Formats: sequence, C-alpha cells, structure tokens
Amino acid sequence: MACLREESWFSLAQMKSPGTVLIEEEIQEKEENFEYKLEKVFPVYAVGVAKPDPNLLGSVAKCGCKPGDPIWEAVTEEAKLEAEKEPILSSFLYSSILSHHCLEQALSFVLANRLQNPTLLATQLLDIFNDVIMHEQDIQRAIRLDIQAFKDRDPSCLSYSSALLYLKGYHSLQTYRVAHALWKQGRQVLASALQSRISEVFGVDIHPAAKIGEGILLDHATGVVIGETAVVGNRVSLMQGVTLGGTGKEIGDRHPKIGQGALIGASATILGNIKIGEGALIGAGSLVLKDVPPHSMVTGIPAKVIGYVDEQDPSLTMKHDASREFFEQVAISCIEGRSAGIVGSQENGDAGDARKMH
Repeated sequence: MACLREESWFSLAQMKSPGTVLIEEEIQEKEENFEYKLEKVFPVYAVGVAKPDPNLLGSVAKCGCKPGDPIWEAVTEEAKLEAEKEPILSSFLYSSILSHHCLEQALSFVLANRLQNPTLLATQLLDIFNDVIMHEQDIQRAIRLDIQAFKDRDPSCLSYSSALLYLKGYHSLQTYRVAHALWKQGRQVLASALQSRISEVFGVDIHPAAKIGEGILLDHATGVVIGETAVVGNRVSLMQGVTLGGTGKEIGDRHPKIGQGALIGASATILGNIKIGEGALIGAGSLVLKDVPPHSMVTGIPAKVIGYVDEQDPSLTMKHDASREFFEQVAISCIEGRSAGIVGSQENGDAGDARKMH
C-alpha cells in the first residue's frame, strides 16, 4: 500500500444524502472559506477506530471537509501558513512537506535527512524508509495515532507539522517502527544500524525487537531506554529519562511489560520482567522492581503503591500528581504515625529508666 488514498476514507458521493445536489460553485466556496475543525474530528480518529464512524463522516460532510487524510491535510495547511509567516523557511517547508503527496513520503524525507551521515546517505535512508512505510499498513496507522498523541498531550506541540518536523520524540519513535519492521523481516543488521543512529542523533535507545503500541508519546524523549523484550501497550506516555531495562545478565524475556494507558514519569526506572498494569501512574524518579496493579499510583525507591487514579488512561490527561486532598491525607497519616512512634519510644524509655532505678 502506498499513500492513504481518498477512497480509503470516504468519497464525496457517500457523504451526500439522497436527492442532494451540490453545484461546483458551492463546493468551491466552502473549500475557500472552510476553517479546519480538525480538533473535533481527530479525537475519534486517534483512539484507534479502524474505519471512520458514520456519524463522524456526517459531521465532516456538514463542515465541508474534503475527502482524504485529515492529518495530512492539517499538516499541509499548517506548512502553507508557516511559509507565509516565515518566508525564510519556505524552501525548507516545501521540500519537507509541500512537495510530497502524503504523510508517509514527508515523514520518510524528514527522517532520512535527520539521520544521514557521511557513510549512510540521505538517499539510501530515504529508499529504506519509503520501502518499509509505504508497504506497512500498521506503520501508516501508527504514525498518525502517534502524531495525534503528541498534539493532544504535549502542550508545547502547537501543530501537527511541528511534531513532524521538529520533535525528536516523534522522530525516534517512527524510526524505531521502521527498524522493528526490518527486524521482523530478518534484517537485524540494518535494524541495529538504525537503532545506533537513533541513539546518536536523538539520545533515545530503543531496541528494534521491542514491541510498542500505537498512540505513544515520548515527551522530550532524551535518555529514554527501552530494552529488547519490553512491551509497551497503546496510548502510553513516557517522559524523559525513562528506562525499561533488565536487572542483570539474564537472557530471555527480561524486560517490563507496560499496560495501555499508563503514564511513566520523568527518570522512572522499571527493571525486570514485571507488569505495569493498565492505566497505572509511575511517579518521577521511581525505581520499580515489582508488578504494579492496574490504575494504581506508585512512587519512591523502591516504588510503593500510594494510591489509585480515577482516570481510565492517565496517559491522556498527563496529570502527574494526585489531588491535594489525597496528599493531605497521606501527610496527616505520616504525622500521626510518627507521633505514635515517638510516644511509644518515650514510654518504652521511661519504663526502662524505671527498671534501672529498681
């Protein structure tokens, strides 16, 4: 499969109700005056619907959206606007986005130019990326769900085109997807070469054999390490410095399994073949060595369960802390516990002094 064709989404004829006739002048006027209402379209598109919902198609038809790939349409529109605002970037935006026919081609071009070096030329990398991405429907789907994740969850990501062009978390993740496809094809040497370039250029080390789902956010991404047998479910968010590693020199299945919707805080270290339940929240700087129950909040060294989260997928809300009331209760409990311990030790001390006097 090459680019996502218009027919793969829906046709204008399908959007028309029986007996409805739209003259060309009306269509042209709608296209010229249409302001993209993509924020209402993408949430359904991004959570993993295999085919567009009929109700969604109806709403798109009403707002006058042209058939096609809505994310690619957004990227190209943003690039045109940015070229007008910053003429000095017009050549860069044209070569990176506007000269291509689909998101797959643009992404391949961007990655090839980011990862090239004197011995691994951009033209060679472009052929590799195009060959894999254009024929892997799972990757074509994942690159869109991932870019939506960056746009929705990272407040510093102001547009889809900025994620495509500038965010190394997105770039490293998509390069991993190509390397993973090559690894499964038996081309481990080439996959390992891409892994090495990802680490050198982006400061992210993802083994090409790891299994990573869709709708993933690598926020900042610097220092992220994901081991060979690690598994990351859909809609997971990982902050900078996260390590999904082993505990030593053991072989076989030795890396963590992260349930979907989990949120992993900055510099959290998760070691061994353990399970992090769906919707769990791992606090920043935590060292996790044991299984974590679903929808629980853990923190500390070693990490312990300190509470539970209300959200089904905390990765989507990106709330890294509990409520104020929760922490007040924890603080009160700690103070009461310490007070009880002090009183107990004092009583024991008084009793001991009395025995000494006798």
